[in-house]
Amino acid sequence: MSEEFYRMKRLPPYVIAEVNAMRAAARAAGEDIIDLGMGNPDLPPPDHVIAKLCEVAQKPGAHGYSQSMGIPGLRKAQANYYGRRFGVELDPETEVVVTMGSKEGLASLATAITAPGDVVLAPNPSYPIHMFGFIIAGATIRSVPTTPDEQYWQALDRAMAFTVPRPSILVVGYPSNPTAETVDLAFYERLVAWAKENKVWVLSDLAYSELYYDGNPTPSILQVPGAKDVAVEFTSLSKTYSMAGWRIGFAVGNRQLIAALKRVKSYLDYGAFTPIQAAACAALNGPQDIVQKNRELYHKRRDVLVESFGRAGWDIPAPRASMFAWAPLPPALKDMGSLEFSKQLLTHAKVAVAPGVGYGEDGEGYVRIAMVENEQRLRQAARNIKQYLKSMGVNTPAKGAA
Repeated sequence: MSEEFYRMKRLPPYVIAEVNAMRAAARAAGEDIIDLGMGNPDLPPPDHVIAKLCEVAQKPGAHGYSQSMGIPGLRKAQANYYGRRFGVELDPETEVVVTMGSKEGLASLATAITAPGDVVLAPNPSYPIHMFGFIIAGATIRSVPTTPDEQYWQALDRAMAFTVPRPSILVVGYPSNPTAETVDLAFYERLVAWAKENKVWVLSDLAYSELYYDGNPTPSILQVPGAKDVAVEFTSLSKTYSMAGWRIGFAVGNRQLIAALKRVKSYLDYGAFTPIQAAACAALNGPQDIVQKNRELYHKRRDVLVESFGRAGWDIPAPRASMFAWAPLPPALKDMGSLEFSKQLLTHAKVAVAPGVGYGEDGEGYVRIAMVENEQRLRQAARNIKQYLKSMGVNTPAKGAA
């Protein structure tokens, strides 16, 4: 009975959990930790969304089993969102399914469409579910780059030419978590053409669709004519409306993939709590000014982060989208590695970040910084980091305080 379970043997230790455990222990000891590690929004949902949740929860009939594919009104609201935002027409009955966050949706679809031994192309570095949802389902992962340059396309072509069996699924996620990289519609046009030519399904993770900066809205792969022949896309209310703990997301697109996801989910769950689904309708159908306000707030945090950390001696590229900065380790400390550097920041600067290696081996040399603390706390983090870098002999700018 001591034999380890098959799927457990395929899952490595969750690197980020090591830093999370240290953070929890430090807080339990009374230390003030500035937590920039987890992408957990610190903003509240809109008032009218919370009011709708409370209103529907008061109804005696709202507490039974719901629909695993989502109530009709919510599927229609998501279809309307795609029409408004992307000019994409969706059939709420056959091309939309409600998921318990995009993470659950992707994992359930992996269960539905992969067989043991199937090869899946997934970006490295990337959000862990992009790889491990398929590993849990029994598939084999072949990594491709996250950066959408010409090397990306070369990697795709090499994978198709030299992998046996040929890959059948490609996962993409832009704006990227963790790298915050973005793509334009021309990228998706080329991707759809490639997928059709190679008979590959495309799963697009668009969880950060509304957190874009500098006036450059993020596109959807479904804006490409014919994309629904090969693609599904996952979105979430977690970041757009600060509803992360509510666990509401969507998969939309190809009817065959949506049908497979619906069928598997019908065995696995009864859907999200009905009052939560009703409140999600209120979020999508109601005033959208909160989305713009949140975007502007994260934009300001981004600018404060880049400016104050830069003056502390740590140059960080400004992300074009998402709620994350993908920060290369200070050159003088690069040999430390991302995990040890994250531990050092937590211990000596009281700042929690996520080690890049937790998102795949190609994430080594970076940490992910979540912009989930207010501007004052970000500046405090910069001051703490400046003192730590000085203690390590790293030269910091002479003028100006962080």
